[in-house]
Amino acid sequence: MTTILRLQQLAKLLDITRLQDNETAQTFAHWLQTVPDIRAAAYCVYPQYLAALQQWPKRNCSMALATVVNFPAGDLAVDQVCEQILQAKLQGATEIDCVLPYKALLRGEHGCVKNFLYDVRQASSQQCLKIIIESGELVTAQQVARATELAIESGADFVKTSTGKVPVGVTEEAARIMLTVIAAAERPVGFKASGGVRHIEQALSLIQLYEDITGEIATSQHMRIGASTLADEVAKQISHAN
Repeated sequence: MTTILRLQQLAKLLDITRLQDNETAQTFAHWLQTVPDIRAAAYCVYPQYLAALQQWPKRNCSMALATVVNFPAGDLAVDQVCEQILQAKLQGATEIDCVLPYKALLRGEHGCVKNFLYDVRQASSQQCLKIIIESGELVTAQQVARATELAIESGADFVKTSTGKVPVGVTEEAARIMLTVIAAAERPVGFKASGGVRHIEQALSLIQLYEDITGEIATSQHMRIGASTLADEVAKQISHAN
């Protein structure tokens, strides 16, 4: 595949992400004026900014509206998380990125994690559900694999690497483990790489890894890349290539 085609493919996989800890209405409005004009997969913002994004005149309506719940620590009670999901849906979210209670997983409480994920899946109903396993906080390959398995078993549409709020985000090792489990699943499950994807070369290598392991061409139905700054560079490179 030529470079320009790979760049165009990458653009379509992006979840353009804005999850700043010190965000205000003013800074969010300013960010909206700088969003690159590319046909990405989704915008991903905090729930309180979904309404502003919906009303944004320049919004590309073909792009999904994603938000985060149980974010970033992953330790809220499931009732609170389900309420967050309900409110997000009312505010227009079409995709839900939910943090798996990975600390419970580390304690070996797999049944609790499974029950949590089941309730989250029910609350999300028809919305696309991405489960963030926070792979950088999981100690062993077995824990990364088990978290991925639990997300799949619960009905998640995507399994996502990281919140981007911990020291270790996506790594090739974690991505490989997750994709191997996904490739063996009995139904189609998506993969989202997030947490420190800042360079085009890194993103393209993740796409290649996805295609090598799953045997499928990466499309936004089954692969996403969450990035806050990468979209600008992709837009520039596509513009230069054209």
